[in-house]
Amino acid sequence: MNDIDAPLPPDALARRLTEVYDLVGPLYRRAQRGVEQDLAADGLSVGVRAVLTMLRRGGPMTVPQMGRAQAISRQFVQRMVNEAAALDLVESIPNPAHRRSSLIRLTARGRDTIDAVLDREHQLLRAVGSDLSDADVTTCLRVLGAMLTALDHVADA
Repeated sequence: MNDIDAPLPPDALARRLTEVYDLVGPLYRRAQRGVEQDLAADGLSVGVRAVLTMLRRGGPMTVPQMGRAQAISRQFVQRMVNEAAALDLVESIPNPAHRRSSLIRLTARGRDTIDAVLDREHQLLRAVGSDLSDADVTTCLRVLGAMLTALDHVADA
């Protein structure tokens, strides 16, 4: 193992991870603004897009499950689900595991809508760093996952 592959001492790691945080904030805000601009044509908000994406990837879920998955309040998720339902993008169905907490699932219109959004975003992301390897992305995901886990103790909004 060469020096670049050796684990960093805690203080050095903390300084390097601060560099990651310093990039993640602006990256998130720019991406969010870009997504908002793109979604405006569809009449969608970033919050509704997040709900549709979760349901597209994970299948029917309850509002509390979505809130936990995204580390956001159940109340905010409920507002986004209500907005999506008003646009006929999602619907409530009975939850066999819990009578009082319905499952939310995509409608056919919702599936078509989020598929089109994700396809457009995929086309934009194709232009990112043609020299990045699968190992680079795997490492990035591992680091960001570890950073997120380290913040598990922080209460959700």
